[in-house]
Amino acid sequence: MNAISIQNVSKDFSLGASGRGYRTVKDVLSSGWRRKGKPFRALDGVSFDVAAGEAIGVVGRNGAGKSTLLKLLARILRPTSGRIELRGRVGSLLEVGAGFHPDLSGRENIFLNAAILGMSHREILQKLDAIVAFAGFEKHLDEPVKHYSSGMFMRLAFAVAAHIDPEILLLDEVLAVGDADFQKRCLDRLEQVGRNGQTVVFVSHNMQAMVRLCSRAVLLEDGKVAAIGSAQEIATRYLQSGAGNRAERCYSDGLHAPGDGIARLRAVRIRSRAGEVLETVDIGCEFAIEVEFDVLAGGAALFPSIVLNNEWGPVLWTTDVATEWHAKPRPEGRYRCTAWVPADLIGPGAMSVTAAMYSFQPYTLHFRESDAVSFQAAETRSGSRGGFLGHIDGGVRPRLEWTVEHRDAV
Repeated sequence: MNAISIQNVSKDFSLGASGRGYRTVKDVLSSGWRRKGKPFRALDGVSFDVAAGEAIGVVGRNGAGKSTLLKLLARILRPTSGRIELRGRVGSLLEVGAGFHPDLSGRENIFLNAAILGMSHREILQKLDAIVAFAGFEKHLDEPVKHYSSGMFMRLAFAVAAHIDPEILLLDEVLAVGDADFQKRCLDRLEQVGRNGQTVVFVSHNMQAMVRLCSRAVLLEDGKVAAIGSAQEIATRYLQSGAGNRAERCYSDGLHAPGDGIARLRAVRIRSRAGEVLETVDIGCEFAIEVEFDVLAGGAALFPSIVLNNEWGPVLWTTDVATEWHAKPRPEGRYRCTAWVPADLIGPGAMSVTAAMYSFQPYTLHFRESDAVSFQAAETRSGSRGGFLGHIDGGVRPRLEWTVEHRDAV
């Protein structure tokens, strides 16, 4: 039996119209004299079913319609045409931390946020200890959350959201939370949700997490279903097609670039020594992963980091520990960090780069742009493995120093 049935669903918006979710009397009276915005179709004839107990991923580049689809499933929006059938209680994690009040304590916000997410008072009491243990900072539970670091705030918010138990769970980019250990716990918790028989719709740019959590996936392009298949097949197609972006991405609008009041990402690119942007990298040659960012408020010791992923997960992680700026306060200005990946290190395949910026004391994530750029790593030298060019497992494949000892047969 299907828990979700989406039948030829389309959703139109009016470009240039007011983005407010309400209309005043003045709006209504004056609407006859105002020109309506140009219609924009965010979803166009989308159809697919999700079986009860199935975890399905939804991927696509920014603007493909992923978040609009989740808002339709969550009944925040209504479709312009088509039909959506949902069988079971629906819970959604579309904006982790929505509904938290800064003047209330962590404990009080647990009750407030859990109630917003649909949990009864009895359910909250039953799960309170588990939520607090998951967040991992019991001693701060009765402090106002306005005194929390951004990392603590997001950990508590996710801890609440991760313990709701609907039949259908909608997730939108919920894993960009906390440090690596906490993200692992988040993934483990979401895997447990899947094993409990709940139906999960998971929207993310994180291909590793999507493949781990989901058995099937849907690829959206320009509001339409471009492909449906196994999670691994769709992840590979997403990265290989360039929908996982391109070998260079620039954020020309600094105000809306990823980041905060301390640091903002301005560019990520894959390039050669000559400065050429590389959409395909020969694994037998070195190449650079380059990140540009602006420091808007000086004085913080910032840690830019780069994660290189293939369709199976992380291949390598690096930060600028070998530079003069490591762990030192940075003055305001534009920075360009370039990491050189040596020849014969990575294996072939579809690759993507996640760029992030952290500071510590307190721990703060300033930006984390998953799959900012992508490229193909290819092997072009026919003699590199005795002429064999077939598939070999492994994200890295360095040329190691070998020693061989031989003895004559006795």
